[in-house]
Amino acid sequence: MPWNDPAFVENIARPIVGIGNEYPPAFELDWHQHRRGQLLYAARGVVVVSTPYGAWVAPPERAVWTPGGCPHAIRMVGAVSTRAVLIEPGTDGSLGDSNKVIQVSPLLRALLEAACDIPPEYDEDGRDGKVMALLLAELAAAPTVPLAVPFPKTGPIAARCHAFLERPTPHDSIDQWCNDLGMGRRAFTRAFRRETGLSFGAWRQQACILIALPRLAEGQSVTAIAFDLGYDSAAAFSTMFKRRVGVSPSHYLPAGEGGTNASTGP
Repeated sequence: MPWNDPAFVENIARPIVGIGNEYPPAFELDWHQHRRGQLLYAARGVVVVSTPYGAWVAPPERAVWTPGGCPHAIRMVGAVSTRAVLIEPGTDGSLGDSNKVIQVSPLLRALLEAACDIPPEYDEDGRDGKVMALLLAELAAAPTVPLAVPFPKTGPIAARCHAFLERPTPHDSIDQWCNDLGMGRRAFTRAFRRETGLSFGAWRQQACILIALPRLAEGQSVTAIAFDLGYDSAAAFSTMFKRRVGVSPSHYLPAGEGGTNASTGP
């Protein structure tokens, strides 16, 4: 079994192990889980991680944390180079029991790249062990960023949210959702916030970002995406996107499409 298979390193007697992989465009990893927690970083391309509890998207400069034991599936957008670390539960620097997306600083990116070149059974007291210890320290300090779309626990509301991600209906109002679900507005808004931690409007903005990022990585125009997602103009969509992600949508367009090189980052 090769080193770049997570199953190979599950029982390696090290607190953290790095693995790197290359995937062709549109490759999908079916539902699976690891005993260890996994941080997945796309050095090139975009990854979308789905779990029973929500969906998380990671363009360059971001990475997705999936806690140990959490079932998940992964979809690659474009040709993707992944750098992942699998962390033993209870290790200092582990990112906890909740799925999240973290900011990847230049130092953390370099450490993730280095970790994938270190043999799984490295010398913990030598240079490789020091690199891994620094990596754990950087993970503990990495800020969380809002690139998550949590799913409600209530079946009908969750099903409606899944349907929105599969086929967005951005012009539907909250009253339309309430009517479709046979719920009063107050009951719906309370249940939605209780089960997702977000208002309906904030959740829909997060969902639009998750839908837009893979399309941007494929080179689709900001204007076309904005109109498809119900925005009156590219400027209105860009304002929302930048407020939530920190950069404009064009930042994630491939080189030559009006943005920075989304394959490699800045």
